[in-house]
Amino acid sequence: MSQKSVDQCCDIITKKIGPQRPETALILGSGLGDFANHITDPCSIDYGLLPGFPAAGVAGHQGRLHLGSVGSSKVAVLQGRAHYYEHGRPAEMKIAVRTLAALGCETLILTNAAGSLNPAAGPGSVMLLTDHINFTGVSPLFNEHGVERFVDLVDAYDPLIRTRLLELANGLDITLHQGVYMWFCGPHFETPAEIRAARLLGADAVGMSTVPEVILARQAGMRVAGLSIITNYAAGMDAEKLSHQHTMKNAGLATDSLSRLLTAYLA
Repeated sequence: MSQKSVDQCCDIITKKIGPQRPETALILGSGLGDFANHITDPCSIDYGLLPGFPAAGVAGHQGRLHLGSVGSSKVAVLQGRAHYYEHGRPAEMKIAVRTLAALGCETLILTNAAGSLNPAAGPGSVMLLTDHINFTGVSPLFNEHGVERFVDLVDAYDPLIRTRLLELANGLDITLHQGVYMWFCGPHFETPAEIRAARLLGADAVGMSTVPEVILARQAGMRVAGLSIITNYAAGMDAEKLSHQHTMKNAGLATDSLSRLLTAYLA
């Protein structure tokens, strides 16, 4: 059923965009949907028209696929994602990611909003992900068969892309922190005790997304990069009350920096 849905999605998209093929895909996290405005000559398709694409169920996730160009790059931009906590299914992004790969995207850039465990990376910072810790214990590849389900995640976050992004950030005078992202299932925020455990395990940021897409993209042979907008310090690190409204408000503090960095990379 998965491959049939991917084929159907590719047929629908191809009829819309003709022979051009995207090379780079982006998935935009909470509060980052406005980056889609940087696309020139866009063709937009609602997720609801693409079989197997997720329904947009969280504020800040518009649920739309945009295809076009940013700079010299042909791009496919997913304006919003599904989260494990919405349905209890870690594979909700499977059709979407596999469709991107089938369309010809060789690189997937993932963005998200995250909480920081690094005192130097406060709200409004941008963090380049170097690795992740899957604290949920679940996988989007559950119930799959064959050797393809055994995915190598060494250097899952492509070292060459990371080097290029660091170079560009330096040239743009953007402070780009680096760190390990820990995936919690949500939708509740973490406890201070969980954050202390996360720090001991080597995490620098925590969030409720991204890791399933990384696993799916690496299975498909795509190169991956991950960028977090830091919207808050993690639980117990300051007196700020955590909420999704707070996340959305603070996401705007770093959208300009992240947009400039992504535009420079794609150009």
